[in-house]
Amino acid sequence: MQINQNKLKQRLILLSFVASVLLTGLKFFAYYITSSNAILSDALESIINVIASGFAFYSIYLSAQPKDRNHPYGHGKVEFFSAGFEGALIVIAALFIVIEAIKRLAEPAPIQNLAEGSIFIAFTILVNTAIGYKLLSEGKKVNSLALVADGRHLMSDSVSSLVLVLSVGLIILTGYTWIDSAASLLFGIFLTYNGSQLVSKSVAGLMDASDENLLDTVVKTLKANKKPDWIDVHNLRVQQYGSDMHIDCHVTMPYYWELQKVHETIHNFEDILKGSFVGETEIFVHADPCLYQCCYFCRIPDCPVRQHEFVQDIEWDAANLTKNEKLYHEAKINIQE
Repeated sequence: MQINQNKLKQRLILLSFVASVLLTGLKFFAYYITSSNAILSDALESIINVIASGFAFYSIYLSAQPKDRNHPYGHGKVEFFSAGFEGALIVIAALFIVIEAIKRLAEPAPIQNLAEGSIFIAFTILVNTAIGYKLLSEGKKVNSLALVADGRHLMSDSVSSLVLVLSVGLIILTGYTWIDSAASLLFGIFLTYNGSQLVSKSVAGLMDASDENLLDTVVKTLKANKKPDWIDVHNLRVQQYGSDMHIDCHVTMPYYWELQKVHETIHNFEDILKGSFVGETEIFVHADPCLYQCCYFCRIPDCPVRQHEFVQDIEWDAANLTKNEKLYHEAKINIQE
């Protein structure tokens, strides 16, 4: 299953790379026949598509490599680096586009053959939208930041190209050539925002920042499958590296259980989590023995060592489960000692 996912990711990113090369050539041809600064901006940004797709292909290939002695957690983090690299290239290209647009506003130049050039750009919009949507949808399915980043880049390229075509239409209707440079300037600002968003997400991933959506998914899975034997779950940590998921936590179980029963319970706990995610899921569980305070929210029937009657459940949410302490500290119960 994992091998098939990696092959799919490599095929998709290779498709993106080949399409980016062809469409970049088409955009430069459109600039050649029009001398439009906005079209040149779009073509220059497409060079970033080519470089980024090539690097993303390498990162996906590398992230698919098995764990080794030097990389015990695998190579999935390279996808964060790939997204950051792509974002940085987008910002650099955007700054160049903004500078050129300002220069052209100050010193206008003649524009020609806009209708013909727009036809070529319209074709690139259709191709980029189709490929970008495919990369986005598949990237989300397999949790690949490299695919998602490249897909968003292509989709944003389509949006900016659409704005470009509309600006060309306005120039044809009004005759105001300054619209060309103004559109290029807005395009550059739009790209700067998109690039900075990619860089920000890349840095967050490399710094192991919490993914709140991913954490919520894990918490919902635990709540939906909660067993009486799982007296308490705490110190929960979740990280996504490429397609690989890493989860570790502490699970409180009866202190009098034999090791074999503890092992079986942890194995069942892991299987439930693994069955809820696509890709390889690595889970480390630390078994904690229960304390007498746990009796107040423990639902194990006929417990031979119970010291207190069950009173109430404690809410399993992200705030509680991520704390490095047993949940009885959060219980709204007056414990009589």
